[in-house]
Amino acid sequence: MPFKSKAQRRKFAELLVTGKISPETYEEWNRETGGKLLPERVKRKAKQRKTTKRKARKVKTARPKKR
Repeated sequence: MPFKSKAQRRKFAELLVTGKISPETYEEWNRETGGKLLPERVKRKAKQRKTTKRKARKVKTARPKKR
């Protein structure tokens, strides 16, 4: 999976230095990213609102019949 931002690349480099990820993992991600010009940060996608189901139709209450 390629890096999405410069900040993510820096974070992975930090994890590599501290020994939390292997050099192979870092190199794999780096290779897949290639020479792309990455943004500094990536914003989260906005959550999509779930479409609500229409409210169930109200059941008519039994009324006494008019004569």
